[in-house]
Amino acid sequence: MKIFGDSNSGNCLKVKWVCDKLALPYRWIEIDTRKGETRTPQFLAMNGAGQVPTIAFDDGRTLAQSNAIIRYLARDSALIPRDAFAAAKMDEWLFWEQYSHEPYIAVCRFQLVYLGKEASELDPDKVKRGHAALDCMEQHLAAKRFFAGEVASLADVSLLAYTRLAHEGGFDLGRYAAIRRWIADTEAFLGLPPAR
Repeated sequence: MKIFGDSNSGNCLKVKWVCDKLALPYRWIEIDTRKGETRTPQFLAMNGAGQVPTIAFDDGRTLAQSNAIIRYLARDSALIPRDAFAAAKMDEWLFWEQYSHEPYIAVCRFQLVYLGKEASELDPDKVKRGHAALDCMEQHLAAKRFFAGEVASLADVSLLAYTRLAHEGGFDLGRYAAIRRWIADTEAFLGLPPAR
């Protein structure tokens, strides 16, 4: 299996983390999205949307979209709850992450870190929605150890990717004690060093 990914992308790192946690063999192929490497004819033939991550299997099949990829790779593993309702709750958080979290936390980070913008230049609505996402997470984690129960699941992998770097997008995690505890727990579960 080949993973075409950008190491600066939390969406790509999710896939790597799941493969590493489950000891799935893969070859990482670094793609520099800022140099247009997802727009080459070869890449677009594999993924017409021109996005990473994309995985390619030995039989020629490909799969894109980070949460779809990790959902597929983790099938029949402990990263997906066996209980159907708990698995649905996990999926609920996976969908929420892509709709209500990543577009704000990750986009603000991209603009500050990679576009060199100042915090004052960020779209106030994106900042407001980013804080709303963190508030929602904090409220949930004040009562639960992880997102789909007391054991880490793909929901935690997915949400960790950009939450652990939220400070790089101008979001101060200092007021989010439950999130900070959860970040440390999930990093330890995945065997990751603490985020810088």
